Amino acid sequence: MDLSLSTRTESGRSVVAVGGEIDVYTAPRLRDQLVELVDSGHYHIVVDMREVEFLDSTGLGVLVGGLKRVGQHDGSLRLVCNQERILKIFRITGLTKVFPIHETLEEAVAATETP
Repeated sequence: MDLSLSTRTESGRSVVAVGGEIDVYTAPRLRDQLVELVDSGHYHIVVDMREVEFLDSTGLGVLVGGLKRVGQHDGSLRLVCNQERILKIFRITGLTKVFPIHETLEEAVAATETP
């Protein structure tokens, strides 16, 4: 399966909707999207992962890198994830302490700091 990416603005935040697999082959596309957003001044990002079916360590690394990048600008990177198999990866790696993870996009957008 491939990776689908789409970006839009919602309530002043950049929302990146991701679907499919985030792995060693597709993760660079997500990384490039996050870098492009930050480089163009978007520091409050929500990554909507509700349609993600697979996530490996490369994908986790891209998300951590995105968090570090927005952090350099006092920004935020929030995740939307409601699938137990993906949430389990964040719990096992301890990344639930690093990322704010929300069940719905509405929660994530409402919780994101005002840009």
